[in-house]
Amino acid sequence: MISKYEKIILNTLLDKYEKSKSFTGANKVNQKFVVKVASIFPQYADHANFEAFQTVNEAVDVLARKKLISAKINKANVCSEVHLNLDEIEQVYQYIGRIQKRELNKAIIKLLDEYKDKNEILKRFCGTQLERISANKSIQFLSEDLREFENVMIAAERLFEVDTETFSRDFSVRIYKDSKLFDRISAKVVNLLFEYGDFPEKDQVLENLNIVKNPTYVNFKGAGTLILAGQRIDLSELSGDIAISSAMLEDIEKIEITGESVMTVENLTSFHTADSKGMFLIYLGGFHNRIRREFIKKIHRQNPGVAFYHFGDIDAGGFYILEHLRRQTEVAFTPYKMDLETLKKYQDYSKKLSDNDRNRLKKLKGGEFDEVIDYMLEHNCKLEQEAIQF
Repeated sequence: MISKYEKIILNTLLDKYEKSKSFTGANKVNQKFVVKVASIFPQYADHANFEAFQTVNEAVDVLARKKLISAKINKANVCSEVHLNLDEIEQVYQYIGRIQKRELNKAIIKLLDEYKDKNEILKRFCGTQLERISANKSIQFLSEDLREFENVMIAAERLFEVDTETFSRDFSVRIYKDSKLFDRISAKVVNLLFEYGDFPEKDQVLENLNIVKNPTYVNFKGAGTLILAGQRIDLSELSGDIAISSAMLEDIEKIEITGESVMTVENLTSFHTADSKGMFLIYLGGFHNRIRREFIKKIHRQNPGVAFYHFGDIDAGGFYILEHLRRQTEVAFTPYKMDLETLKKYQDYSKKLSDNDRNRLKKLKGGEFDEVIDYMLEHNCKLEQEAIQF
């Protein structure tokens, strides 16, 4: 029976071989594939750990006798390095039960060709992976499990078919007939969608696509009335906000804005502390799923002439959320206190930019926020809306 040490040695050597020009056929000289034993097994160099020393030596001896590797061993029986025997490369793969990369690539290419036209995100993702295969680079979001890789792409396709708020486990049962499978791969799915799609924040991707773990609510307050199931509710008569589940939003028959404007607010604290006199305020928290977008569009349709504003953080996320909100609702939102003057006024409460902040801000260049973005990059600052007096 093959030992785990034998597998580690051979897999390490094969990894090195598969990343080489010898594998792609682009090499002009004969390459050797060598790995130092101490780099694979740090405990091997610990003279007090005789068991590890002996176990590794036994694995090396077995592989050398099978002529899968050659080894450099001194008089003290210490193995410094092992060499892959390219003449026995087929047997090496067979011995550890590893699929050859060329065969694996064929299967991956077949999958990528199958899914590349499912939607725009998968088109971009699959195109990039086909290029990576050609360049002998690793495939994103691929472990050793090819079936899992396909399941990730299945989710990246089927999530766009979800048109009502759906629990993640129900989605998993519907797609995979397994209530837990989607949760196991959701991190990879989210990373793929965020990198190749158009979402303001990574932690909002699934909610944006109507996948939730618990029912969500929309909070709103201020100058407006609504008719819900035949009942008229005058929000201006209330001392605070009300929350309606996303499922009930479709039951709202009419919304009348009695003030001059509507404003969406990114953060909950700012929403609660904001004075809603003369204004209809909606807390969305960045999660603009279909039902909530329809709520905004219904307000817009039923109240022509009312101005729409968005109040968010002065950072990359805040700018992305505003742009995303405009595109998804087709409502011309005006930014509220998200300008350079506000940033300078409250700069004492600002925070430093992360590397990710800088990268995202640079990608936003070329638009309406260039002035404030240039200042943020130059002065290493961003501002959360909680610091801004409404």
